[in-house]
Amino acid sequence: MSTLTAADLAREPFLRGMRGADLARLATAARPAAIPAGRRIIAEAAPAERFWLIRDGEAALDLRVPGRGTVAVDTAGPGSVLGWSWLFRPYRWRFGAAAVTGVEAVEFDARLVRTLCAVDPALGYELTRRFTELAVDRLQAVRLRLVEAAATAPAPRP
Repeated sequence: MSTLTAADLAREPFLRGMRGADLARLATAARPAAIPAGRRIIAEAAPAERFWLIRDGEAALDLRVPGRGTVAVDTAGPGSVLGWSWLFRPYRWRFGAAAVTGVEAVEFDARLVRTLCAVDPALGYELTRRFTELAVDRLQAVRLRLVEAAATAPAPRP
């Protein structure tokens, strides 16, 4: 599956500073991916079996809101990670995502990465730490957007 090397992965911002041996293991689960503009990358609630490091392009993260349909809540561009749900049970996407522009990325087979983490708990800890920080950052960004939206919404009538 892999056409990428540990050296290729070492250049990715999200993986910067990881041990060479860990990057070599991750490279076995990685491949280059090209996603055309407009394509749905992640379907909310579907099984989470992949994740991506975006090298070029932009994806919009979204979620379904009752009565409003699908609402964009964040964007991911070069240097960003797309997808964290693959790491946390029940391994289903909590957000959706679509390519806004063409996206060039490194795609990982999440099942294989979970296996690598189970075999090497130090790798599992390092990835869990990095993805948890990502999840906290994303949730904070969504929270700020919700606060901004509430501040600009018309006041309810008494």
